[in-house]
Amino acid sequence: MCLGIPGQVVELLEGYGGQLALVEVEGVARKINVGMLDDAPLGPGDWVIIHMGMAMEKVGPEQAAEARSGLELLGRGRDEA
Repeated sequence: MCLGIPGQVVELLEGYGGQLALVEVEGVARKINVGMLDDAPLGPGDWVIIHMGMAMEKVGPEQAAEARSGLELLGRGRDEA
């Protein structure tokens, strides 16, 4: 099983063959490889699901919120559920 973390694209980075983007994940900006995404246009404000530094899928804000909620549930202890 792998976990995907939602992140919002801040900017596409110059160079690197157009394969790197600055993506915000829970308030922290990270360089993410977006080269595996289909040819769908990607720009600031778009949401992606990230696994091991790679954007695996472009998603809408609703899907990103759902993924974030699922991750929050996984992080809760048994007593918190």
